[in-house]
Amino acid sequence: MTSEPILKSRHEGAVAVLEINRPAARNSLSPALVDAIDSALRALRHNQATCAVVITGADGCFCAGADITGFDDMRQVALLGDSRAMDARMWPVLAEFPKPVIAAVEGLALGGGLELALACDIAIAGTSARFGVPEVKLGVIPGAGGTQRLIRAVGKSTAMTMLLSGEFVDAQTALAAGLVSEVTPDGTALDRALALAERIARNSPMAVALAKDAALASFETSLSQGLQHEKRNFHIALASDDSHEGQAAFLAKRAPEFTGK
Repeated sequence: MTSEPILKSRHEGAVAVLEINRPAARNSLSPALVDAIDSALRALRHNQATCAVVITGADGCFCAGADITGFDDMRQVALLGDSRAMDARMWPVLAEFPKPVIAAVEGLALGGGLELALACDIAIAGTSARFGVPEVKLGVIPGAGGTQRLIRAVGKSTAMTMLLSGEFVDAQTALAAGLVSEVTPDGTALDRALALAERIARNSPMAVALAKDAALASFETSLSQGLQHEKRNFHIALASDDSHEGQAAFLAKRAPEFTGK
C-alpha cells in the first residue's frame, strides 16, 4: 500500500492549497515536511496560473509545532554548524514569497505551527482554534520567527505573555489581538480562506504582488523609506498593462481581464 504524502497539494482555480498531512503527529513540522513545503512554494512561485496560496492542516489540526523527536538531530546540526539547518529552508522562501499566502487554522497552531501562521500574510481561524508558543516549557525558545513576528502582530504585552508563560490563547483572543483576521465556525476556516483567496485572485496579480511587497517593507524600513518604496511600486503599477486594463474595464463597466503584466 502506498503511504499518503506528508504534504498534499491541489489547485482550486487560481488558488493552490497546501495541506499538511501528518495527522498522527498532529501535523508537526518534521525536516521532511519542511522540505516538502519549501519545494512546493518554490514551484508555485514561478507558476503563473497560481495567484494565491492557502496553507492548512489535515484532520482539524493546523500544526502542533516542531516534531520534538527531531530535537537531537537539530542539536547535532547546530553543533556542526551545518547550513542545512531547518531555518535555512522553508522559512526564508515563505518570507519572500511574492504571492498572497493565507493560513486556514483549525485546532492547534503551536510553536512552529504558530510561526508558520505568522509567516503567512493572513490567518483565518475556526472557533475552537488555539494558539501558543510553548517552547519555554521545553527549555527552548521559538527559532523560526516567533519572538519577532509575534510581537509585531499583537504588541509587546500580549506577545511577552505568550512567549514567557507558554500559555495558549483561544481564537477570539487571537482575533482581538490581531493575530488572525477572522474567526469562522469550526470546520469552515478552509472554505473562508479559499473564498478570500479566490477574491484576491480576481485582482491584478502585479498590483497584488506590489501591494504585498510595499506592505512588508514597512517591517524593515523607516516610515519615510517605506513611503518611498510605496511610491516606487505605485509608479510601476501605474505603468503596467493591468493598470490600463483596469481603467478601461471600469469605464466600460465590465470585468477586467488582468494578465499580470
